[in-house]
This record gives sequence, structure tokens and C-alpha cells, in this order.
Amino acid sequence: MGIIKGSEFIERIDKLKNEIWIDGDKVSGKISEHPAFKGVLESKASLYDLQSDPLLKNEMTFLLPEFEEPIGLSYLIPKTKEDLIKRRRMIEHWAGFTNGLMGRSPDYMNTAIMSFAASYPLLEKRENCFPENIKNLYKRAMEQDLSFTHTFITPQVNRSQFNLGITKEPIAARVIDKNNNGLIIKGARLLATQGGLTDEVFVISTPGYLMDSSEAFAFSIPSNTKGLRFICRESFVGGESTFTHPLSSRFEEMDTLIVFDNVLVPWDRVFIYDNVEAAYDFMNKSSFHTFAYHQVITRQIVKTEFMLGVAQLLVETINIGEYQHIQAKLSEIIIGLETMKALLEKSENDARIDQWGIMRPSIVSLQVASNIFPIIYPRFSEIIQIIGASGMVSLPTEKDFNSKISEDLDKYLQGTNRNAKDRIKIFRLAWDLTMSSFGTRQTQYERYFFGDPIRLSSSLYNNYPIGPHVEKISKLLNLNLNE
Repeated sequence: MGIIKGSEFIERIDKLKNEIWIDGDKVSGKISEHPAFKGVLESKASLYDLQSDPLLKNEMTFLLPEFEEPIGLSYLIPKTKEDLIKRRRMIEHWAGFTNGLMGRSPDYMNTAIMSFAASYPLLEKRENCFPENIKNLYKRAMEQDLSFTHTFITPQVNRSQFNLGITKEPIAARVIDKNNNGLIIKGARLLATQGGLTDEVFVISTPGYLMDSSEAFAFSIPSNTKGLRFICRESFVGGESTFTHPLSSRFEEMDTLIVFDNVLVPWDRVFIYDNVEAAYDFMNKSSFHTFAYHQVITRQIVKTEFMLGVAQLLVETINIGEYQHIQAKLSEIIIGLETMKALLEKSENDARIDQWGIMRPSIVSLQVASNIFPIIYPRFSEIIQIIGASGMVSLPTEKDFNSKISEDLDKYLQGTNRNAKDRIKIFRLAWDLTMSSFGTRQTQYERYFFGDPIRLSSSLYNNYPIGPHVEKISKLLNLNLNE
């Protein structure tokens, strides 16, 4: 079947009738018509439509001999540096449509599925591992252009280093039984972004070697599997008006808690179970992190370009570009943007073939970028807030401009080179990006996208090849290297 159209995606999600709870109520009727999900599903449908756009199709899809129809390029296993660049350009197109604000656009999880499937030899000849199943998922995902959410994180009940998380009644999702049909999973997982709004849920452990083996597993199941519940946080959709809420009305991605209430995972859906070492290797030695970094950093660059454009529009609207402190603030964003772009390109230039014939970008450059962005993104939000100043606080709505007070607004809220309505559009965009509940969630989301920033920096330090630099200094000082 290959790539699908946006309307097919919407129809498929509605037919699933996934069990979603929000604000104490179970969602009934079509998911795509619910106020909390309508905007993001429409935006996601538009992304699928881009794959069929005659002007973009060659940059969004590719062909395989075993498939008659084009396949989404986010599933391409790169074998050359040219393939890496093709993947990046595809990601840029989808990120460009969402301005980088949709962290779970389809290409993120498509990339994850591709990465795990490309690393399937890690599971071969290991106890309780089924490499054929991850390869079959990859094939099925390409054939049907499936959408996925995922969950890696266990509930934050006790984050002590020495807490094993074992209780009589499962809190973190774990295997409580198995039978001829499959595994029985009970417990919960956190932070499934777009949970309930996708075809399937990809579940994988992020284990340390102290973890209980009942929590060491990986599988993918349909989102409407019996016993699966998605519990939503409060919606950050401010309203349907794209004037009043230009971003949240379009790109608000729901985050969910997933509850597994004695969920049966069929054997043909299981990749790993009851094998801590294999689960650890599959997450940490596969190509997942490398390609996930590549996709995310490409999106974050597009998002930074968007923030730079918003900041400059504010500057021009209230005519403050002559001030050096404003120029310095915009330069901060420029420096961050160009640094991220340079690191991404370096990762592609330094790419190497791995042991399975896959062209992996340099993980070091990508790790550096992933350590930088959680620091600079909150600063960029702050810069936009500072530039907008008090103008970010008192903002009328679309209804105000359609009321009897519109003449007052036209007179008192105009900009240097903008009428009042256009000026407020710009300021409301800046507010929705940095100060609304949607905007502050974006900041927190980017801070912790790849996990705890301290752990990210520790991982970079522990994996960076510092040895040659130490050896050079040791030779300069004629130190005894054997001591």
C-alpha cells in the first residue's frame, strides 16, 4: 500500500476507538473531532499529504523492489552519506510545516522503527529474543504507513538510585504472566506523547543492569488493544481561533500516561522479554540513539529558525533594531542556530558504516548538539519575552477585533509599520510560543527531550575520546605514561 493520505490517517484513527481519558471523562465519538485532538490530528494529516505532493514526492518518498507503491522516506535505512542527506531533507520538509513544534511528527517514530530493525542482529541467538518480529514490524509499518507513539519511562514513584521498583501490585509496567498466546503486562508507563492518537504503541525498556527482568521487554501493539488506557494531562489547546491561539490550535501534542490493565501482547508482537542484557544492548548498542538524535536535531534547527524569525518580527514591529543590546540578543539566537547546523553537518560528514552496513552519522557531534539545545532553547524563549516586554501581556483576541471596540484597538495598538491587527497577530504568536501553557510546555519538553541534561553531559564526557589529548600533553611534559 505504501504512503497514505491525510484523510486515510484520520479515518483509521477514528475507527480504532482507542480508550482515551481526559479531564475525568472517557472520549466518545470520533477522536478527530474532540477539541483537544482536532488541531494536531489535522496538522498530522497535512504531513501525510505532503508525501503525495507532486512537488515534494521525490524528496519525501523512496521505492523498494518488493513494494509497488512509494514508501515514506523516514523509513529509509541509509547505506551512504547521500542517503543521510536525503533523510535530513525529508525531515526538514515535515519540520518546516510544523515550525519544529511537533516533537512527535511521524518521522520520529518511523526513524526509531527503522533503527531498531536495522540493528536486529543484536537479538539473534539470544534467549527470549525474536529478531524476526522487529523486521516484520518494520515491513508492516512501511506497507501501511503506520503511526506510532512510544513509551520508555517508568512512573516517578521513587527515583532513588537503589530503588528496584518492585512492589506486590505493579506500578511500572511489567510482565506478570505468560501463556501460549503471549505476555501479560500490568502497570503503567509515562509520557507517551500523542498517546491514543496513533495506530500503535511501541514499548521498550531503558534498563540498567539492576532492573528486574520482568521489566526488561520490547514490543509493539495496536493502540486499541484490550486493557490499554491512555490518560491525558490537561489540554493546552487555548481555542480553535488561529488568530488568538496560532500555535496551540494547530500543534498541541497531548502527553499521556499509559495504563496496561492485564494487556495481552501476542508472541508475534514481542521483540524481547525477560532478558535484561539483551534489552540494554537493544537500546544502547542499536542505531536508535544515533538516528533519533539526527532526526530531532534537524527538527530543532528548524524550530530555532522559527524563533529567530519571530524575534526579528517583534524587533521590526516596534522598531527597536537600532539598540545594541537587542542586536546582541538576536545574535545569541544566530550563534545557537549556526552552531547546531554545523554540528549536524559534521555528523553527516563524519558518518561511518557500522557492523551491519548501515551509514551512521557521528554520534559525538550529535551528542554535543543534544547537550547544547536544552540550554539555549529556554534562553531563546526568554529573549523573545524580553523583546516583547509589556506588549506580551495585554493582548486582545480575535473577538475583540470583531466587536465595537475595534476602533480603539486599531488606534492604540498599531505598530511602527503594522496595523493593529497584524501587530497583535505577531505578539500573540510570540506569546503562544513562549508564555502560554503550550509555550511553556515546549520549553520543558526541549529541556528533557533526551532525558536528564546532567546524564546527557555525563554520557558525553564518558564517551568522548579525550585520551589522545591527554597523551599529547603527557608527551610535552615527558611524563611516565606507565604510572
